[in-house]
Amino acid sequence: MNKKNNKLAITLSILFTSLLSVTNAQHKEYYPDPDTAIQRRLEEWKDLKFGLLMHWGTYSQWGIVESWSICPEDLGWATGARKPGVADNYVDYVKAYEKLQTTFNPTKFNPERWAAAAKDAGMKYMVFTTKHHDGFNMFDTKYSDYKVTDKATPFSSNPRSNITKEVFNAFRKENLWIGAYFSKPDWHTDYYWWKKFPASDRNPSYSVQKYPEQWKKFTDFTHNQINELVSDYGKVDILWLDGGWVRKKTDEEVKADMFEIYEGSRWARNPQSQDINMPELVKKVRAKQPKIIVVDRAVPGEQQNYLTPEQHIPENGLPYPWETCMTMANSWSYVPNDQYKPTNELIEKLVDIVSKGGNYLLNIGPSPEGEFDPVAYDRLKEIGVWMKLNGNAIYGTRMYKLFGEGENIRFTQSKDGRTLNIFLFNYPDGNVHIKNVSFNAKTTVKLIGSNQKLKWKSGAEGVDISLPASLKPVTDHVWVLQVQL
Repeated sequence: MNKKNNKLAITLSILFTSLLSVTNAQHKEYYPDPDTAIQRRLEEWKDLKFGLLMHWGTYSQWGIVESWSICPEDLGWATGARKPGVADNYVDYVKAYEKLQTTFNPTKFNPERWAAAAKDAGMKYMVFTTKHHDGFNMFDTKYSDYKVTDKATPFSSNPRSNITKEVFNAFRKENLWIGAYFSKPDWHTDYYWWKKFPASDRNPSYSVQKYPEQWKKFTDFTHNQINELVSDYGKVDILWLDGGWVRKKTDEEVKADMFEIYEGSRWARNPQSQDINMPELVKKVRAKQPKIIVVDRAVPGEQQNYLTPEQHIPENGLPYPWETCMTMANSWSYVPNDQYKPTNELIEKLVDIVSKGGNYLLNIGPSPEGEFDPVAYDRLKEIGVWMKLNGNAIYGTRMYKLFGEGENIRFTQSKDGRTLNIFLFNYPDGNVHIKNVSFNAKTTVKLIGSNQKLKWKSGAEGVDISLPASLKPVTDHVWVLQVQL
């Protein structure tokens, strides 16, 4: 490895370690919503287990990471995300990026096919990007012309141009819960990146304290757009807010914030509070949607009804409601010829997450034409085959007294504790030994997909269950033993 590459590797390693440390710290803070109706709604959400996340916007035309290529921070994963050959300087690049609005025309957009595939895969809820950090609105907002329904966007002439409404309606017809992703930061509006000053990082381009009237405009703008989503788009079950740096900060937190340098790259921390009055926002939202779950990501407080580790499965789970959001391929947004995870890996991740008490939100990025990659459809179909057989061991279950044994055995249990599900990532050669469970004289064991009662023997060091080789073809992936205790 040459010195340049070695330096970059060290930088990224330090950055990842720092981000993971921050993420882990955030995961240790949880403040339950005092509303018992929301607590009950969270229990219903925990029963769903499996959902679909979709990152889609004008950036799909360039096949690049969503939004971040217009972030002016000197970081490899921001500057490195830029489309090569577009412009020699940042200002011209942003202009070219924003001009993508004038060519966005996903004529093959068919949300009914997405919804049918998600339902067939066993997904029970969805989250769709109504607006990402770049500020391009995938819904018909009244507060911005930078939107899919504006006359500058070719797709605006299509009868299905209000993409968010079409997506919500399609998934709602398949009885999936509806989730609205919404970015709190907006890098297009003058209320956030005020053109009076150049943007230097992901944060406001001005001092919130010095120009409170400008920040008040941004707060009102944010509240108004979210009000549209909960007023004009039918029942919304989850409001999934991204951009955790837009948050209220105490004086102590402001003083602690600073710019940090990692091997010559500037990692921006904004030393000011970005308070958009979340308590008031949630109050207004629930006046329209009383049971809506609010997820103010990475911001500890009552407005973060569940936590969302990203591209990461907590080693031992978390002691409160949580959901791992993770990409099916490598990128959140569409990238041509992206590499999709094998079906077996996706199912094992689902089982691992559920065994630890979490939900799995799996992301697919639609193409600029409005299609899923054929490989994504294949993966959903194959997951669906497995879920149709084994879904009872997933849905509505809760964490057992421990999530598993070693790398290849996981557990879930029914809410009443009478049924134990044992997931085997590898089919055993003859017997499987389970250390941390105890059976009684009335216990019966079956492999899901077979009516044959399995022989078992209990001893001082656990239980041995006999699994005939003839039962292996029941599934191609994870095998599930259902134990009636």
